[in-house]
Amino acid sequence: MVPADGSLLLILRPGAHVSAQLWAALAAPLPGALAAVESCHEIAVEYGGAAGPDLAALAERAGMDRATYINSHAAVEYTVAFLGFQPGFPYLRGLPDALRVPRRATPRARVAAGSVAIGGGYCGIYPTGGPGGWQIIGRTATVLFDPARAVPALLTPGDRVRFVPR
Repeated sequence: MVPADGSLLLILRPGAHVSAQLWAALAAPLPGALAAVESCHEIAVEYGGAAGPDLAALAERAGMDRATYINSHAAVEYTVAFLGFQPGFPYLRGLPDALRVPRRATPRARVAAGSVAIGGGYCGIYPTGGPGGWQIIGRTATVLFDPARAVPALLTPGDRVRFVPR
């Protein structure tokens, strides 16, 4: 199973049988009980500078000064839509329209772990270092993925996130 925002990809072995009950369950809305287990995470972020090399250009593009841009980003409560790209990488819904920007034309060969970034209509946080094409606005020291933890990913779909400038 590969979950995404608004869809679920099921990869079945050739000849596999999917029962009517499974098809019905997949077509049904998620149970309301899931809402009760959602968590709200406050994530401290160092915005701009070496931690957020794209922030100044994005603020200018949005017609804002740096402080207004940061406040606009941090004023929102985001929702984890799904995880992907890297283990524990959250795709966060709720980005204000004024902050939406396309991914970079040329991806970076190396993005630092903890980088807070914008790609299209999503905000995300890189759990580990590696290549990436999103616009980097800051960095957090929060560990998003640790395979040694009982639950390796800190964030799960449905969780809420608030960014706290530091």
